[in-house]
Amino acid sequence: MSLSDHLFRHEHRETTAETRKLYARFEIAHTLIDFGAAAAFLVGSILFFFESWQTTATWLFTIGSVLFAMKPTLRLWREVRLYYMGRTARLAKRTD
Repeated sequence: MSLSDHLFRHEHRETTAETRKLYARFEIAHTLIDFGAAAAFLVGSILFFFESWQTTATWLFTIGSVLFAMKPTLRLWREVRLYYMGRTARLAKRTD
């Protein structure tokens, strides 16, 4: 089976206390990114009503977009880490 066959499988999150901890940390980071992106877009939207603040608003939209782009990257990184944590655990069991 390839790496792609093992990604985004719920059982990888519950394998050990270490994988549960890693999953929780990534979920917290994902939530913080969501709040950051939402705040950037909200403030940017309000600032866009004032012509003198439109450049700042544009930058906030750009920052919000970057934060939204980080979300799937973070999820993929998490899944790859969980996959390799499980793979390492399986290899360790083979040596016992």
